[in-house]
Amino acid sequence: MKPRFGRALLRLFAVQGSYNYERMLGLGVGVAEEALLRGLPADGSASPYRAAVARGAHFFNAHPYLAGLAVGAAARAEHDGAPAELVERLRAALCGPLGSIGDRLVWAGWLPLLSGLALAAISLGAGWTAAVAFLVVYNVGHVALRAWALREGWKHGVRVASALNNPILQRGAVLAGPAMACAVGVALPLAAQFLAASFGAWGRAVIAAAAGVGFLGLYFLPGRLTGLRLALGFAALALVAGWIWQ
Repeated sequence: MKPRFGRALLRLFAVQGSYNYERMLGLGVGVAEEALLRGLPADGSASPYRAAVARGAHFFNAHPYLAGLAVGAAARAEHDGAPAELVERLRAALCGPLGSIGDRLVWAGWLPLLSGLALAAISLGAGWTAAVAFLVVYNVGHVALRAWALREGWKHGVRVASALNNPILQRGAVLAGPAMACAVGVALPLAAQFLAASFGAWGRAVIAAAAGVGFLGLYFLPGRLTGLRLALGFAALALVAGWIWQ
């Protein structure tokens, strides 16, 4: 099974390559799952292999780093001879938990945590070393999470819900949020000081005023003003100011 696991894991890195609004990650998940389904009988147009591959490509949406949990569980259920309806319900039931836990653990925890630490280190003079360390640590963590999810899914099969109680997911998601907030809170003033070091007193005053206006705008106009609109507006003002200054 090791070669099959290796192929499935490699395919999971491209799980978003066929993303679309009809099946979301479904096609990518089906391609990854196919590597684990090759031991099923493939004779005839209604073979278990063909039916399992078709089911694997149905609608599915979750965090891409944890999609392997569904891939492994569904493939194991197919090998165990689970009814098609049970496999479909299993896939549908995993969408919400895997999406929620993955978002809190990775997008709202691991990624901004390491980004904040890297920014703080660069601001303190670490330079390219901090950037390289960020890339290495982040990718080691996310590859390990993908591999763990795939193996846990295969190990538990239709009882994969027990894997969701693993401390890696539960405690990690709980601790990642406060750790991220602390890291970003430390990084922001250090990065602001680092970036403003080349400006004079008046330039720093303008930056501070812009930051204050932006904060107030985001606070009092949450439905009309977004971070993207604010950034684009400030960029436009900076271009106009630079053109006038020249």
